[in-house]
Amino acid sequence: MKQIEATTLAADKDFLSRITSIRQQIHSHPETAFEEVKTSDLVAEFLENLGLQIHRGLAKTGVVGTLKGRLAGERTIGLRADMDALFITEETDKSYSSNVPGKMHACGHDGHTAMLLGAAEKLAQNPDFAGTVHFIFQPGEEGVGGGRVMIEEGLFDLFPCDAVYGMHNMPKTKSGEFFIRSGPMMSAGDTWELHLRGTGGHGAMPHKGTDPTMALGTFLTSLSTIAARNVESFDSAVISVGHISAGDAMSPNIIPADVFVRGTARTFKPETRDLVELRIGELAQSAAQMHNCAADYNFIRRYPSLVNHKAETIKAVAAATASVGADSVNPEAERVGASEDFAFMLEKCAGAYICLGNGEESAFVHTPKFDFNDEIIPFGVSYWLNLVQVELG
Repeated sequence: MKQIEATTLAADKDFLSRITSIRQQIHSHPETAFEEVKTSDLVAEFLENLGLQIHRGLAKTGVVGTLKGRLAGERTIGLRADMDALFITEETDKSYSSNVPGKMHACGHDGHTAMLLGAAEKLAQNPDFAGTVHFIFQPGEEGVGGGRVMIEEGLFDLFPCDAVYGMHNMPKTKSGEFFIRSGPMMSAGDTWELHLRGTGGHGAMPHKGTDPTMALGTFLTSLSTIAARNVESFDSAVISVGHISAGDAMSPNIIPADVFVRGTARTFKPETRDLVELRIGELAQSAAQMHNCAADYNFIRRYPSLVNHKAETIKAVAAATASVGADSVNPEAERVGASEDFAFMLEKCAGAYICLGNGEESAFVHTPKFDFNDEIIPFGVSYWLNLVQVELG
């Protein structure tokens, strides 16, 4: 199998029309985490029709298709796409818009799935490579760690890989440009929560009770000191508050006895992650003690930082360059503050994760206006094909 430029693949109008139709079909029927029944049925049927060996059931709705090259070779790689949608009401007015109220493909997983299916078709038609490719279609990427669940249920025991690769679209960037970096590329994503407990009391007589809202104010103003004074200047950490609840809107004259706060923490280094967890708790306890209140603190580790392996990053850059040319590949892209559960796979197996420009006019992901740009399908498919050539050629 020779390397194939994206422009060459773009000329295959019949192929692209079919893959685009599949993408839009998936978009019209969004399914959220671990409920991707119709999507996994579509994926499994498509792969079976290509003659691939199919395994179903990892993380409930996961699908793995296996294709062996016709050339002698022992090396095995995994190519992963995510399938789940989000709980968002779509506002795109497309002919293929979501037909499920309150759910939509607002992150482009429909496009990721379609591009990997397209690559599977092309490789099945011309398996001139030495080794084996596992096509991994993963459920539940959005916040519930479907990749971790697949691993826990035996993904790499059933399908050992020498390397594993992932890809995600990137809105607000030029269509068909690739972005990657070696080392930490995406942040760890964790949730912290705090319950401040006082006695509450009458709003006109605060001296007769203890006020957890005062502890809350002290705590919130101190949070910024973690990144500013505890994290080294060449590293970074983001700590944000996403939810606060206390009292009742109909009782403004009552000081609440309880305040609940939840937020997110984003870091790139394990030691910074540990530091942030420790310092949030210390500041919470200090603020509570200052105002004669009590604090219950919990730090929930969700997704680790996504760390690309050096050798596999070099291979990913080579594959992207073969697809679009060196001028459209950024091998030293900026780190991304979002999180991605492909990080779990990279903890278990060497590999790399790359981003593909979805268009400068693209709405941002996780918004009601977002739509995957079908014009980038040939770029994504050609990247997968060239990556197989680089790895197994």
